[in-house]
Amino acid sequence: MQDKTMEPIIDELHTLGDFIRWGASQFNKAQLFFGHGTDNAIDEAIVLVSHALHLPPEIPDILWHARLTYSEKLAVLECLNKRVQQRIPAPYITHEAWFAGLRFYVDQRVLIPRSPMAELIEQRIEPWIDANRVKQMLDLCTGSGCIAIASAMLAFPYAQIDAVDVSSEALEVAQQNIKRYGLEQRVQTVYSNLFSSLAGRHYDLIICNPPYADAQEMQAMPDEYQHEPRIGLEAGKDGLFLVGQILREAAQYLTPHGVLIVEVGLSQTRLIEQYPDVPFTWIDFQRGGEGVFLLTAEQLQLQESKL
Repeated sequence: MQDKTMEPIIDELHTLGDFIRWGASQFNKAQLFFGHGTDNAIDEAIVLVSHALHLPPEIPDILWHARLTYSEKLAVLECLNKRVQQRIPAPYITHEAWFAGLRFYVDQRVLIPRSPMAELIEQRIEPWIDANRVKQMLDLCTGSGCIAIASAMLAFPYAQIDAVDVSSEALEVAQQNIKRYGLEQRVQTVYSNLFSSLAGRHYDLIICNPPYADAQEMQAMPDEYQHEPRIGLEAGKDGLFLVGQILREAAQYLTPHGVLIVEVGLSQTRLIEQYPDVPFTWIDFQRGGEGVFLLTAEQLQLQESKL
């Protein structure tokens, strides 16, 4: 970013506010996609400019007119340029994502947290379960570990939680986040292809945010999603490659009063068509989001022959 073509910009932009405004304009001009923590160009520019300057995202008003040094300008421009030229989502540049009000380390080994289940966890999964009865929990397809960690921190302070993934690279990131929150005694990572390594374990709650993008969705995704691991997105032609197996096997790993919660996103309609007799409870979210269902252990057992 130190080539001569940037010199006019460096000379013309001076304050923190200047760079945020210019960055937002460049983002809109490039028609970037926003959906990994922000939903507009200005907020995205604030995230990246504040990161480059080692400032909190909530920039105090007094700093908007603060002038940047030459080296700070270069650092900011490098950050903004990376976002525009390479279409890298902001959290992969800052290595920081937020979920349920908690901060997580992320890189391209894991999906960027964005599940509406954050809202559900903040509400302790009420009224569907009694949070005080959750002693053993499973976060299936854990990725960065955000669901397991948020559940431990906000919803179930006495639960032991298994954070499971088939990607050893993802588990490395999850372990880093578990350590960040000092949860090594309560949250453990387990390498497993869904339930394959969990024989003999039973859980009061299983939460799963599996891959659920179908072939059409994968083709239509903006460039930003190409930086995310395909293993965390791709789920066959109809998006239900893993969900059927989860439905068939989950009852074996739930306690009698246990509950299964799974996110299937836009595959919701196809799931209902494929299993018309299964009494899915579809959860509504005040902050947006859809495609999350709930089934009890009893419901799964009663539907066993239809799964």
